[in-house]
Amino acid sequence: MPRIRVLQSVAGVDFSWAPGEEVDVDAATAKAWADGERAELVQDTGRPGSEKAAERSRGGGRGRRADETRTT
Repeated sequence: MPRIRVLQSVAGVDFSWAPGEEVDVDAATAKAWADGERAELVQDTGRPGSEKAAERSRGGGRGRRADETRTT
């Protein structure tokens, strides 16, 4: 089954795709959508679960409140 990467937001009655999302579609749908503007074909790496892992947050955590004062 072909896989496409969505380039523009798309929504229908029973689906919605956001830019950057990769979805499996049938061959006819892939051919129609993968025009370089709405979506592009994704090359199959042959490895299941080969999606890129999310990057870790740097310096996360909750920031101090503006009304907190420092006493040192």
